[in-house]
Amino acid sequence: MGDRWRIEVDRVVCIGSGLCASTAPDGFRLDTARQSHPVAAEADASEAVLAAAEGCPVEAIAIRLLRDGGEQVFPPDE
Repeated sequence: MGDRWRIEVDRVVCIGSGLCASTAPDGFRLDTARQSHPVAAEADASEAVLAAAEGCPVEAIAIRLLRDGGEQVFPPDE
């Protein structure tokens, strides 16, 4: 069984660029106010979702592992 992630979008930071929804259409949707939302708060690990988080121009997307104490996947801890 692969990793499971908790996916969150900080809507205060989100600028509605739509890059996440175009990069990972199964992972993100934009609402009528052009704010991003994860399709599901918990999902299987996905290269597309990670690429969307990495490509977000304002780093509004956070991904954490559901196991191992919620280790942060993105953005990386500094």
